[in-house]
Amino acid sequence: MSDDKTNPMGLFKKYLTNRRIFKNREVLRHSYRPQILPHRKPQIDELASILAPALTNETPSNILIYGKTGTGKTASARYVGTELENASALAGTKCRIVHLNCEVIDTQYRVLAQIANGLDDADEHPSDSTRSHIPMTGWPTDQVYAELKNQLESSGGVMVIVLDEIDKLVKKSGDDTLYNLTRINSDLKFAKVSIIGISNDLRFTDFLDPRVLSSLSEEEIVFPPYNAPQLCDILQQRADLAFVEGALGETVIPLCAALAAQEHGDARRALDLLRVSGELADRANAAGVAEKHVRMAQEKIETDSMVECISTLPTQSKAVLYAMLILEQMGKRIFTSGEVTVVYREIARIIDLDILTHRRITDLISELNMLGVINTRVVSRGRYGRTKEMWFDAATSKIEEVVTRDPRLDDQRLKELDINRLRSMFR
Repeated sequence: MSDDKTNPMGLFKKYLTNRRIFKNREVLRHSYRPQILPHRKPQIDELASILAPALTNETPSNILIYGKTGTGKTASARYVGTELENASALAGTKCRIVHLNCEVIDTQYRVLAQIANGLDDADEHPSDSTRSHIPMTGWPTDQVYAELKNQLESSGGVMVIVLDEIDKLVKKSGDDTLYNLTRINSDLKFAKVSIIGISNDLRFTDFLDPRVLSSLSEEEIVFPPYNAPQLCDILQQRADLAFVEGALGETVIPLCAALAAQEHGDARRALDLLRVSGELADRANAAGVAEKHVRMAQEKIETDSMVECISTLPTQSKAVLYAMLILEQMGKRIFTSGEVTVVYREIARIIDLDILTHRRITDLISELNMLGVINTRVVSRGRYGRTKEMWFDAATSKIEEVVTRDPRLDDQRLKELDINRLRSMFR
């Protein structure tokens, strides 16, 4: 302790002296915007060609962009948006981009207010007319819409509104926002609006009114998943900037790319693997990043994401999961939905939880499978019909630790549950 007091950097010194791994780890973050986006030129060119009319003060078509997580949708939209604003400055026209994350801004009021306030912030040469800064709550929605129209008219030019995670907005607030935005041009004389929707859910359009869908999806662009060689190129581009020369073992990038390619070609996943591998090597004061660090990183990322996923589950889902943990403690490596239901009902009775129907329990089991917490399969039992079997793919100690953080499941009576009595119920 005395060394730490005499040297202000004492506690952190050992973590700052090893500069053998990273040169600039920020390059591996999702927030970093590269100047070149490998293997996305066709999509970028198509997006640019659709938006090009904005440079001659014409209204570009509305666009829906689809693709799984980590396929470069957002990065490409931001890149083309920046290029469009730069080109419009040179051409002497007014084109502006407002980029909204609808996972955060997920109501009609907040979307309209954010667009209007972003428009106000971006306007370097505001007109003489008085503008109202829209508060994030408190106004009637029609007043917010009217103020947005006024600000668009007073600014003029073309406004491109990018709604990232547009499916989250639709599922939370319906399609009223999109209905209003896709028809706003009919109320404008001196300004024009184009909408770009970005989604990784191909089915979200099922929630849209056909009139909204036809207006919104005038053009559609699909971003396919990256394959392993493409992910290698992306990682190599970032690694050249992020790591000290010679810090990466030869197999590190190909392994990160191969593991991410198995997970739907997710570039974010690949970058996380590479970054965490480097961080683990750095903390261990290793001479470089090796294949073992990638394996450790994969396990760490999967554990971290699993913990976050389980901790946010509702209590009923945790109770179903707890029933599975008890079945595993009973020595059952594979168990059926019927067995889970029996143990779940016992748990619900003890902690005074509303008992769900077997059908609803089956739905929760399917959700746990979709989240990757368990694995399931449907098997035929001949004349006894079909049943769902499930099992855990990894060690369950961490899962149990997270589940029992729920106050209702951290109950002494559950810990004293008679396993032998339960076991007799399945004979």
